[in-house]
Amino acid sequence: MNVVLVGAPALRARLRAQMNGSATIVGEFASLGSAQAAKLSVDAFVLAAEGTNGEDIVETLTPREIQVLELLTEGRSNKAIGERLGISDQTVKYHVAAIAGKLGAVNRTDAVRLAIRRGIVSV
Repeated sequence: MNVVLVGAPALRARLRAQMNGSATIVGEFASLGSAQAAKLSVDAFVLAAEGTNGEDIVETLTPREIQVLELLTEGRSNKAIGERLGISDQTVKYHVAAIAGKLGAVNRTDAVRLAIRRGIVSV
């Protein structure tokens, strides 16, 4: 699996050590925006952040989940996201549920709030 690590340098270093060769790291970036701008072909973006209690938070979002999350941030409905990405609204619903689970969010609004707070997306 080819992945890109995203986060602060210290968090990326800890994550790199924890991964212990379980994935091929094809790039490391401080922000999700810079990682996406590099247009690397990857299976996942591994986002490392520090939680409010000082614990490391690691989310592995697929490129498609990041696309869905960005459109969620714009306030789009599942149907509008599906039309934009060429997928069904049921598939969008699945991605939203996966994103919420990975971020520890209770709903789509909470997922957007957490993603903004952690610097995964910006408005």
